Amino acid sequence: MADKKNQPNQLNIELPEEIAEGVYSNLALINHSPSEFVLDFIRMMPNVPQAKVKSRVILTPQHAKRLLNALADNVRKFEDNFGPIKDPKQPVLPMNFNTPKAQA
Repeated sequence: MADKKNQPNQLNIELPEEIAEGVYSNLALINHSPSEFVLDFIRMMPNVPQAKVKSRVILTPQHAKRLLNALADNVRKFEDNFGPIKDPKQPVLPMNFNTPKAQA
């Protein structure tokens, strides 16, 4: 077994059970300021006029760009394995979720 001293870039990540279950989202709103990106993940239900933010993630601009690149890479790999992801035309949704505008 390799000595941990020989692995300076190793990072142990803990995934608590309640986080591992995940949160379902079918809409994301993204706002930004000069210092951060705010991603709100929302669950909308059919025929329900109100939706709730289920999770909010706040990122630095640098991490937002890394996330963009990682997500693009993973979508490309997914489509290589399973074929193109269909993007059905959906009606434009009203964006009145009473969420605050991004501010610094």
